[in-house]
Amino acid sequence: MAYNKWLAATALGTALALPAAAQAEDLTIAVASEATAMDPHFHNTGNNNQIMTHIYDRLINQGPNQELLPGLAESWGPTDDPLVWEFRLRQGVTFHDGSPFTAEDVAYTIARVPEVPNSPSSFVTYTADIAEVIVVDDYTIRFRSESPVPLMANNLSTVYIVSSEIGEGATTEDFNAGLHAIGTGPYRQSDFTPGDRIVLEANPDYWGGAPEWESVTFRPISSPAARVAALLAGDVDVIASVPTTDIAQLEDDESVNLWQGISNRVIYLHLDSDREASPFVSAVGGGDIENPLRDVRVRRALSLAIDRESIVEDVMEGIAIPAGQLLPEGFFGVSENLEVLDYDPDAARALLEEAGYGDGFALTLHGPNDRYINDAAVAQAIAQMWSRIGLEASVETMPRSVYFGRASALEFSTMLVGWGAGSGEASSPLRALIATNTPDRGWGSANRGRFSNAEFDALLDQALQEVSDEARAALLAEATELAMDQVAIIPTHFQVNTWGTRADLEYTPRTDEYTVAIGVTRLD
Repeated sequence: MAYNKWLAATALGTALALPAAAQAEDLTIAVASEATAMDPHFHNTGNNNQIMTHIYDRLINQGPNQELLPGLAESWGPTDDPLVWEFRLRQGVTFHDGSPFTAEDVAYTIARVPEVPNSPSSFVTYTADIAEVIVVDDYTIRFRSESPVPLMANNLSTVYIVSSEIGEGATTEDFNAGLHAIGTGPYRQSDFTPGDRIVLEANPDYWGGAPEWESVTFRPISSPAARVAALLAGDVDVIASVPTTDIAQLEDDESVNLWQGISNRVIYLHLDSDREASPFVSAVGGGDIENPLRDVRVRRALSLAIDRESIVEDVMEGIAIPAGQLLPEGFFGVSENLEVLDYDPDAARALLEEAGYGDGFALTLHGPNDRYINDAAVAQAIAQMWSRIGLEASVETMPRSVYFGRASALEFSTMLVGWGAGSGEASSPLRALIATNTPDRGWGSANRGRFSNAEFDALLDQALQEVSDEARAALLAEATELAMDQVAIIPTHFQVNTWGTRADLEYTPRTDEYTVAIGVTRLD
């Protein structure tokens, strides 16, 4: 069998052109968490985006290591005016309905992104810097900003292009029903049955070449044991999120292959550092209490009380990496000065005493139980660690279909969440998770703890306008250090992901954690 131990993904080439189909075959993939919607601009989350990647293209696509590759744009870059970027578009591309792709479709997409109602996590994070869209001609488009945006290419590598022919007023429900799911991607949406399956049919006219698989079925199987059983029984060809408890056994099974790679997804805790009274924080035994999470000493105590090494070794079976910041080593903007925080319950208790909470307080940690690897078990472990420093800590987990809506509505006090950097660099989590919630700028779109720090915002703003890569990386690292010092969030670990395939297939791991049909190929 094949088994790649913690390897980063290998680049597939300079473009996402697909191999010619050697033979027609259907592919069935089991994923741990189903898509919440088929609207490509509704919910910026990995389980949605991996499906959208099949149906829609972006101006700039991303390879397995999130390297930027030509997509619907063949070339791009800033003009002589540092506030204007120009994209030269690919000609001869058609949407699934046969209509030609032009710059008008790009303009329509950028205008649509901020208008999608009730978005739990909006893509406006990546489009808010665009002050004006200029259609030069059918295959040339420019974006003007109020200040330099050196990450324009990275930002637009996250936004899926839809057809302007879908018309104004196309709703998320229309996309779910397939009425407006018209993209230029290698597959067409055929069926979306929530809780059961998503079926995609090959687009034989795809500009990158006909897909290898005639149809692809995604089946959500939230139970890890059931996913493994489906693979071993031959009911599915590929499974995502192989449970850590089964990896050792599957290594010895010649009927399957395992493929493993480090991701950029950090698992972390949001803390309600904003409200004077927080809904799931109280005095020990009950009773109102002023929100202790507003005190940085309390937040530091909660972080010091978490034994990250124990989470990795005992909960994650050694298949994870302890986290001291928002991205693992090697990604752009990571700080070299930050180390993983040592487990120190004595220091944690001393900080609580100093902050006036020597007798502790009660809080509930909320989290999903079907979104991240061992998510419910991680939450339980953290609550037990907090109990050891004198807190009355409890846990409530729920299906992600319920959890994220409630978390985005700010119903919780402490939350276990994960974030994968869609742009492949540090500004993604800094802007979405930690920046002050400013909807018109697209900042803090997933800042569910409502952390706010003017010095941090100023550093991030400076970084996002810095043209020099070296200087921007330094500013992003400095902003990260400030965020960690103020315990804006509490990172716990980075996920290491494992995919399982039948014995005659291989899968190329991706740092964005997506499970995509283009990454599945036949072994020689």
